[in-house]
Amino acid sequence: MAPGSRGERSSFRSRRGPDVPSPQPDVTMLSRLLKEHQAKQNERKELQEKRRREAITAATCLTEALVDHLNVGVAQAYMNQRKLDHEVKTLQVQAAQFAKQTGQWIGMVENFNQALKEIGDVENWARSIELDMRTIATALEYVYKGQLQSAPS
Repeated sequence: MAPGSRGERSSFRSRRGPDVPSPQPDVTMLSRLLKEHQAKQNERKELQEKRRREAITAATCLTEALVDHLNVGVAQAYMNQRKLDHEVKTLQVQAAQFAKQTGQWIGMVENFNQALKEIGDVENWARSIELDMRTIATALEYVYKGQLQSAPS
């Protein structure tokens, strides 16, 4: 086989010659570079994890602040609703009382109107009786005068 071909079994050292240093320092350097690279990757991962935790903490704080702000508004709306419900109930009770009182007033006014009508009827009855009495008095007076004139004097 020719040197440099795939089937060559010669060692790396045999091709270099006596002046070339051994590959041991290259392996050490590669190993050191690999360790440095892994250490930097670990540092980046730790930094990324730290930033992720900070972002989660900040997002949690923001969410809590927003929820607290919304809860204040919701609590205020709830309190306003409770006040409105209480006012509605009070107004309903007062409206019912007013309706009852108005019904009583209407009944009193109707009774008063009926009494006025009855007074008017009594007044008309009294006039009628008075007119009848005058008619009777006039008739009696006429009869009395007629008897006086027809009686022998």
